[in-house]
Amino acid sequence: MQQHKIVVVGAGIVGVAAALHLIRAGHQVVLLDRKDGSAASLGNGGILAASAVIPLPVPGLIRQSPKLLFDKTAPLFLRWRYLPRMMPWLVRYLRHANWASVVRTATALTPLLHDSLGAHQDLAADSDAAKWIKPCTYNYMFASRKDYEKEAKFWDLRRRLGFTWDEFTGDEFHGAEVARLAPLLVGHEFAIGLHGHGFITSPADYLADLIKAYQAKGGQVQKGEVDAISHSNGAVDGVRVGGAHIPAARVIIATGAWSGKLARQCGVKVPLESERGYHIELWNPNQMPHEPLMIAAGKFVVTPMQGRIRLAGVVEFGGLDAPPSSAPFNMLMGYVRRYMPSLKWEEETRWMGHRPALTDSLPIISDVPNLRGVYMGFGHQHIGLTAGAKTGQLLAMLATDKVPNLDMSPYDIRRFQ
Repeated sequence: MQQHKIVVVGAGIVGVAAALHLIRAGHQVVLLDRKDGSAASLGNGGILAASAVIPLPVPGLIRQSPKLLFDKTAPLFLRWRYLPRMMPWLVRYLRHANWASVVRTATALTPLLHDSLGAHQDLAADSDAAKWIKPCTYNYMFASRKDYEKEAKFWDLRRRLGFTWDEFTGDEFHGAEVARLAPLLVGHEFAIGLHGHGFITSPADYLADLIKAYQAKGGQVQKGEVDAISHSNGAVDGVRVGGAHIPAARVIIATGAWSGKLARQCGVKVPLESERGYHIELWNPNQMPHEPLMIAAGKFVVTPMQGRIRLAGVVEFGGLDAPPSSAPFNMLMGYVRRYMPSLKWEEETRWMGHRPALTDSLPIISDVPNLRGVYMGFGHQHIGLTAGAKTGQLLAMLATDKVPNLDMSPYDIRRFQ
């Protein structure tokens, strides 16, 4: 087997997964990141949400957008000053708010997500990272069955794609295991429990332990920002970092919401925006669910983590440069007061980070046309952790001339050319 010196740019879950798969296969690998880790991979909701195949743009979104954007209790926010800049992207994004696009996107995402728990368990095997992965049922909590039935079309699609769940209502709800998951949750009388999911009890520690496993195999980690992808005669020959040249036969770009600049250097332009995500952590709470909950009314998750509960699930469009907004945090805390009034905690921490979103809600996992030896993996929006292990494996295969056993055309960068 031919061995390659491979540079992986980006030490989030996608880049680390690719680097770990490559180093285990015996390749010489350098993992580069401009910071220590990657914010989006540390600040996610922590859920391996295998069933999260329904994209944000759905039928009716255009009609509902004005109401959603002005409703302080809705999980969708927009920084209005940024609107003129993102309008071309937004127009292309909203064109996918139709049923045909929903089915196409959900069908393409299913192979990436359906076995996310197994993919992460394989990635973390024989390392300290494995202890942070917990198999679970993923519990959607509804005020009533009627609220669930309002989304029946999407649940029917999930069922056709192979996802299964149990339903609990009335006496079944109060007598079932799911009722014990959230004794603090008021105003809910119906739930579904999705099978075959998982969650990460500390995403930062999980990522750190994966990097340690990579280093234990001889993998190099270097801090620095890539200034340029260098190439000659139509093929990559390395990257430049701080004026220094790092030679490489193959380069993987997995820099999330910051990938657009490097993509342009490789001769491709992609419709990439930041889907700004928010979370609040409540430390040492007086009550703790033992499995993750999705509160359907607010479209946010409650994830039990080491020593704290993490609340996440907000979408804000506002670019890479603006500071965090107060409204998403206020919305999350409003839901805590409304649905979990008995919850108490000792300390509260807040986070905002950038998730890469493409106009068709599908990631890029692809080689780069017209520049041999460069591969890209980004654009997972709010499912980056879930799909990260599988995406890293696919990138490692592409970069070493192996053919993945699934149709890669939905993720090909050429769809934007």
